[in-house]
Amino acid sequence: MNQAMKAIRQHAFGGPEGLRWEDAPLPVLQAGEVLVRVHAVGINPPDWYLREGYRALPPEWRPRPAFPLILGTDVSGVVAAVADGVAGFSPGDEVYAMVRFPAGMFGDSKAYAEYVSVPAAELAPKPPGIDHVHAAGVPMSLLTAWQFLVALGHDAPNPLQPNRHQPVPLAGRRVLVNGAAGGVGHLALQVAKLKGAQVIAVASGRHEALLRELGADEVIDYAKTAPEEVARDLDLVVDAVGGPATGRFLSTLKPGGALFPVFPLGFSGAEEAAKLGVTVSATQVRSSGAQLAEVGRLLDDGSIRIVVDGTWPLAEAAKAHERAARGHIQGKLVLTVR
Repeated sequence: MNQAMKAIRQHAFGGPEGLRWEDAPLPVLQAGEVLVRVHAVGINPPDWYLREGYRALPPEWRPRPAFPLILGTDVSGVVAAVADGVAGFSPGDEVYAMVRFPAGMFGDSKAYAEYVSVPAAELAPKPPGIDHVHAAGVPMSLLTAWQFLVALGHDAPNPLQPNRHQPVPLAGRRVLVNGAAGGVGHLALQVAKLKGAQVIAVASGRHEALLRELGADEVIDYAKTAPEEVARDLDLVVDAVGGPATGRFLSTLKPGGALFPVFPLGFSGAEEAAKLGVTVSATQVRSSGAQLAEVGRLLDDGSIRIVVDGTWPLAEAAKAHERAARGHIQGKLVLTVR
């Protein structure tokens, strides 16, 4: 095999214009790893956070990676080679993965490339019922929804809070999903419905038809109505937007309810939550081949659907990042590799 490949690399933190299509060394497999020839790459917020240097983090937490840097975590492709100690995967198998996250979140995942090395434990068979483009849009977003709502799937300490995140019962409960048309949101909506919840979706009105197709019982157009002013007696709010404004949903919850901000940084309502008897909890999504195999069956039979807003060739990753910066994405953005 040729020892070089093409990849998107950057040589300094900055904007999309710094993403360059250039030659890069082929990954060298370590024991327990699988070399995947990439067919498609899913784009996620940590990609642009890292591209910019994680500016939202305190300076002492920001990454100091070795440049050039290759972004990305989510891939779908075909096994090209397997290292010693790998069982269950063979060359030619169609697979998908979220690569080394959060362990590699500061640049060790390296998915924006023609080939990527993946620890075998993070890899799963690609659901045969969906193509590589849709499979690449799945891993981080659906694992986030699944680990918040169904099962953590790991015993790692929670870096975001002292206590372990605990999913809550969903059957028969009233659940609001904020940011319901986005990558995590449109999947959290479907997972909650699958588990028997009544789901209220909050998004721009232009997404209403899609959200009802995905199972929303009610849709609130935030451009017309502030959801915190009309939603009441909720058991759970999944705020897929999160950030400092997530505390506005505390008043919508019943005593004993829960608020799950996917992006918890900036939340300052802990005292109010305690007075209201509301649990506020978040978790850090983690790679899991076992969970991707589990949710893959739901993707294969159509129980869960992945929505793709747009695709670009990998060489044009900068254009995809420019699109991401404009926001209002319906589902996922995906890069394709010929």
